[in-house]
Parts: sequence; C-alpha cells; structure tokens
Amino acid sequence: MSDILPVILAGGSGTRLWPLSRELYPKQFLRLAGEHTMLQATLKRLEGLRVAAPYVVCNEEHRFLVAEQCRAISQEWGAIILEPVAKNTAPAIALAAFRAVRSGDDPLLLVLPADHFIADAAGFRRAVVQGTPLVDKGALLTFGVVPERAETGYGYITQGAPVTHGATRVAAFVEKPDRARAEAFVAGGNHLWNSGMFMFRASAYLDELRRFRPDIHTACERASASETVDLDFSRPGNQFIECPVDSIDYAVMEHTERSAVIPIDVGWSDLGSWSALWDIAARDADGNSTFGDVIKVDTRNSYIHSESRLVATIGIDDAVVVETADALLVARKDKVQDVKQVVEALRNCETRNEHHSHVRVFRPWGSYESVEHGERYQVKRISVKPGSSLSYQMHHHRAEHWIVVKGTALVQKDDERFLLAENESTYIPIGAKHRLSNPGKVPLELIEVQVGAYLGEDDIVRFEDKYGRN
Repeated sequence: MSDILPVILAGGSGTRLWPLSRELYPKQFLRLAGEHTMLQATLKRLEGLRVAAPYVVCNEEHRFLVAEQCRAISQEWGAIILEPVAKNTAPAIALAAFRAVRSGDDPLLLVLPADHFIADAAGFRRAVVQGTPLVDKGALLTFGVVPERAETGYGYITQGAPVTHGATRVAAFVEKPDRARAEAFVAGGNHLWNSGMFMFRASAYLDELRRFRPDIHTACERASASETVDLDFSRPGNQFIECPVDSIDYAVMEHTERSAVIPIDVGWSDLGSWSALWDIAARDADGNSTFGDVIKVDTRNSYIHSESRLVATIGIDDAVVVETADALLVARKDKVQDVKQVVEALRNCETRNEHHSHVRVFRPWGSYESVEHGERYQVKRISVKPGSSLSYQMHHHRAEHWIVVKGTALVQKDDERFLLAENESTYIPIGAKHRLSNPGKVPLELIEVQVGAYLGEDDIVRFEDKYGRN
C-alpha cells in the first residue's frame, strides 16, 4: 500500500453552483459540507491510507488557491501540475502518469475528483484497500456507486461478469439516461452510478492510452518531457495545447479489456447542483437547510444560503435561495440545473463579470474587495497576509491613495521606502513604480482609492513579482 500516489483532479470551472461558485473560485475551493473545502476534504479522506504526497492537477488560474488550501491543512504535495488549457480527464491523468514514471517507478495511481462528497470516508478507504490486489494484477479499476434513486444527472456503469475481490467486469458505460431508463437501471440492480474515481498502475494506464488514443499519449508524453518547474508548480510544455480533448471513460475505459468496477455505498455525491447540496445537508423539522443569516416563515423543503446579509423567506416550498455580495439566485429546486443558462448569459454580456469572479478576489498575497466604484474612481478594501507583498508595478492610467486601517505597511515608491502605521496614508501618482508589503505578524488591512481614466485590472505593468506572475 505504500506506493499509492493520489492524483487529485481540481480543474473544474465553477458553473453549476453559481453564484457561490465562479470561474476564479469554483466549488472545489468552497466550504460546502463541513469545516474543510471540497479539495481539503478530498485530501483529508486519504488519512488512514499509506499514500505518497499527492499530485494535484489544476487550472493555471487556480494554482495559488491549491497551494494555499494545502498549506492550511499542513498537506504536502508531490506536484501541482498546471494545465495551460483544459483538455478533460484523459490528458490530465496522462500528465500525472508520465510524471510518476519519470524516475523509473510505477506507482499505483488513485485518481479522485477534488469536488465530490463522501459521507463514509472509512468505507471509501476500505474499497481502496479491497481493490489494490486487482490493480496489482493489471486491472484498470473504477468505483461504481450503488444508486439510491433513479438519477438522470449521472452516468451509469453496467456490471459484467464477477471477478475477484468483490469486483465485476465493466460491461458498458452509459451516458446520462432519461427517467424511464434510470428507473429501469435501479430496478434491475445491475447498474451503478459512475463516480469518476479510478485506480490503476501508471504504466497500465499509459499502455492502454497508447493503444486506444495514441494521439493523446504522444501529446502528453512530449508535454511532460518538456515540463518546467516554476516556484511550487510544474508546467507541462506547450505540446499539451495541441492535445485532443477527451475523458478517460471515452478514451480508455470503454475500450480496454482490463477494466473492472467495485460497488461502493459510502454516501457519495458529486454535488453537481444546489438540490444535491440540499440532499446531503442537515435539515430542520420543515425540511429546510439554511446557512448564514436567515429567517424563515411558512417555508418548507428549501435550501437557503446567505453570505452577506439577512435573507427572509415567506410561503415558499421546494426552493433554492442563494445570496452573495453581488448576486441573488432564486429557483425551484427541480430547476436548479438550468443555472448554467444564467452563467452563459453573463458570459455573453461584455459589461458583466459575475460569472468570472466574486466581489472579493483572492491573490497569492491576500485578497481585495471592491467597495464602491463610479466614473473615474474605485474604492477597494485590501488585505495582505503577514510576510507577503504585491508585485513591484506601475499603472499608466490611474493614481492610488492608500490608507492603513490595521497593521503596518512597507511602501516602496520609486526609490523611496517607508512604513505606514494605522491611520496613516500615502499617494501613488500615475506612472510611479510602487510595491506594497506587510512586514508584520498580523494581516495588513487598508483602503485603496483609485482615480483615473481607466481602472481595469489589466492596467498593471509588473517589474518584479515573487509569485512568478507576468
């Protein structure tokens, strides 16, 4: 068991749980079911197994979130592999597999999505141990969830002939069925939900990928061979951009004769909608699940989530209400899958940004939040972590005023360096090179007032950056 290498797929884009989930802050980085984020919960679920430091495969834009959330739970990583573009699961896993065999080893890869919920973590670990002998014999193993209901939102696995260790062959992968087929699957007892979790030797996966999708194999092999390391991150070569897009199911698992599936009943959900979150949440006597500042009157079987203000509901049933600082979603529980249409409408509107980021935007040095904006001005609340600093930069179109609210700021303005304490301020003219740092042991909080003809985030010219950003 000592050579299990977890591969965590954390490349989600954040649409199905809008408005809480955004492109820059998708659901794997949110606390949705407990004290930990979904990524952290996935990593914590491995405790009790003898595993190596995990690989995490993620989007370039999320790299600092991954590193910070791992550090927050004292989780070391073997690699954080950055996909320059999303290519689905088959190429993502291939990047991890090529990296894993580079030194001559052939570890057992345990491939896990970063954004799934499992109530019975011990049961999940038992299934991993149960499946290890099969993988040692060359199987490409997946875990199929015993269905609790006729679900049209999941793919299914048709079980074939029994093999050893409680597994069966995979007879077929079935796309998301209609209601009638889903009900027949559950009644027949021979179908499992497709969990998207896999286990196999790195070499076994690469052999089957070469056999069935040599184009993906070649592109990922070349990209992995030309990988560069940037700070804490591994960057595959540009050959990956030319790699075809495909899932592991389509590329390998549907074709290989080495596939097997172990049924699991561990309280699994992919948390793919707000109604799915209601399914796993604690509920009151009226069937309501609430988060934040909520008052309910004559409300039943609803999910109500408040982030920044009081939310009051009267006379609603089977509803989802989700409030954030810049958006409000109100939907019937059986219609929440259509939130993707809202996200698409926001994407197609050039003047809107609510699909992309929250009011509060996280950066490797801390975060900023837009408080007020108007013609030629914007007010931000900035928080800088102890020991962190923004890049050494300048702006062509805006000047900035900084007022320290808490902590101590170290300011570099052209050739001048000085400290600012609470209630002190400074002015950064247009074109001045500048840097803001926190030399203290407590977070630095300040108000920034921007004034100028253009206030976009792309008006930044970086001269030096400790986080390797351009």
